[in-house]
Amino acid sequence: MSNKRIVVTGIGASSPIGGTAPESWDALLAGASGSRTLEYDWVEKYQLPVTFAAQAKVRPDTVLERPVAKRLDPSSQFALVAAMEAWEDAGAPEVEPERLGIDFATGIGGLWTLLDAWDTLREKGPRRVLPMTVPMLMPNAAAGNLSLHFGARAYARTVASACASSTESLVNAVEHLRAGLADVVIAGGTESVIHPITISSFASMQALSRRNDTPATASRPGSIDRDGFVMGEGAGVLILETEEHAKARGAKIYAAIVGGGVTADSYH
Repeated sequence: MSNKRIVVTGIGASSPIGGTAPESWDALLAGASGSRTLEYDWVEKYQLPVTFAAQAKVRPDTVLERPVAKRLDPSSQFALVAAMEAWEDAGAPEVEPERLGIDFATGIGGLWTLLDAWDTLREKGPRRVLPMTVPMLMPNAAAGNLSLHFGARAYARTVASACASSTESLVNAVEHLRAGLADVVIAGGTESVIHPITISSFASMQALSRRNDTPATASRPGSIDRDGFVMGEGAGVLILETEEHAKARGAKIYAAIVGGGVTADSYH
């Protein structure tokens, strides 16, 4: 494998503090918090011990065209919104389809699609379950849909390694670029699983903050008085290229990824 220099030429994001990368960055610098009290009937219905989360500021189905959004789980919707922003930010690079790759990540995948289909099955029977249910819920749905949208034919791979998923996808993208499998890679991660089941599970393992009265200041990693993390949702995407390819097309370069690695601790 070569030591080709890999650079970032495009950035996209849809987060709890902004519908775009610039909006999210400005809000971050201003100290904004995306943690808010959840306003769903199921919070009270199930008497959830945690009543807040960091929901996306802009719902992706309000950005995408309705026919497109309708065939995607929210996790794939977030991925597409962030990827389109990153692609435009990179100047919509002209690249042969066979030289464009997708390295994407998710921790869980299309949870909402799965559970909605289960409700449909119980209430209306198997004939009413949508034929697109499996393509919408599978973990590689986001990568597959990005491949379709951008015409990527080099490869479309998915990582699902819990909280490390997105970082691992970036490491994989760098390795794939250095190995010569692609000239440009759309890399990142997505998640949209703010649901009573996931909240209940994380709360049961004592992993979530329970600062229900002060959600805006609940997320405090590194603080001595931290009491858990805050569930969030959204997507982040980077356009990665070999430096040679980026310079040849006159692309602006934000940064270089000079290293990265993956290990397993065999602990939890």
